[in-house]
Amino acid sequence: MRLTTLRHIAALALALLTTPALSAQITDVTGHTVEIELPARRVIVGEARQIHVIAALKGEQTFDTIVGWRDDLIKKDPDSYEAYVERFPQIEKLPRFGYVPQGDFSLETAISLSPDVITLNLETEKSAKESGFEEKAAAAGIRVIYLDFRINPDKNSEASIEILGRLFGAEDRAKEFVAYRRAEIARVTDRLAAARDLKRPDVFIERSPGISGENTCCRTFGPFNFGAMVEQAGGHNIGTDVIKTTFGDLNPEQLVLADPEHIIVTGSNWAAESDINQFVPVGRGADMTLARERLANLMTRTPFPELRAVKDGNVHAAWHQFYGAPYEFFPIQQFAKWFHPDLFADFDPEANFAGFHKKFLPVTYQPGYFVSLEKGSN
Repeated sequence: MRLTTLRHIAALALALLTTPALSAQITDVTGHTVEIELPARRVIVGEARQIHVIAALKGEQTFDTIVGWRDDLIKKDPDSYEAYVERFPQIEKLPRFGYVPQGDFSLETAISLSPDVITLNLETEKSAKESGFEEKAAAAGIRVIYLDFRINPDKNSEASIEILGRLFGAEDRAKEFVAYRRAEIARVTDRLAAARDLKRPDVFIERSPGISGENTCCRTFGPFNFGAMVEQAGGHNIGTDVIKTTFGDLNPEQLVLADPEHIIVTGSNWAAESDINQFVPVGRGADMTLARERLANLMTRTPFPELRAVKDGNVHAAWHQFYGAPYEFFPIQQFAKWFHPDLFADFDPEANFAGFHKKFLPVTYQPGYFVSLEKGSN
């Protein structure tokens, strides 16, 4: 009897180990439903910066089922790329793809890798449809699934995390990540809600100045993305007074009229793409002396010297890549500390983000994601 039972248990264990992926339906952020076997066995990551989420879900197995990815991480976030290469040296040989809207994503090469699915960002949907990319991928048996951490993250980030959790067989981890993210944001919003007579400072957040061209002002955010982060942190994003989309432009006269109390610019290591190299290179392991020097230089442009924030020394830079990853709890906490230093005196966003790395990510933490000008430096 005992031998029969043991044989039954062994047979059941073998069956579980060899169970094939199960067919299921996934509805992406566009509302389109695809049928796919889960977990996916071969994935092309259509934006490599999605790795910030995938790594939080899969840890040491992050690249086990990824057979190719877009080239954006090495171009737009090389500091993070180096961190992942250090931990997973084999990814240097991982096939890279271009950007669908620019027409340099080789679908033929993708097909040769026999992927089950390609994950794309929401902003590529129109180009993917109009160019025939979707239709050709479907004809080759490849599912296309759209995610969004950028256009409307408040609406789509959690759904996108859950989709990646299902694709990579990490649904429980995805739920844990979502719960962690919610709780960390609530630490700020709950305290703000309980504060009496809260005054929200006016904030201008400039999108990626100093990359190219004449380096003029004033590309900014509407009520989404970094604009929403400013509001959640207890500030008033002046961009929402004029712009109702994710991104848009203010003219210098509008900025002078608003005269914000705080200025934040977004920056990253864009050395591979920039023709003027005036961006603020914040990010993992950033050189704070150089970052502060670049930030001060940006504040010499018209009309910044005459603004209250510059005169009072409330000028900051934040890592631009937060705009495409659901790590926004970290900038929200840092912004809150800038806007309401007394209310959030006990907050240590730097230590908190280091703790997030230890809990969720397979790469080590290095500081450098924010910088501020010292008062009186302009």
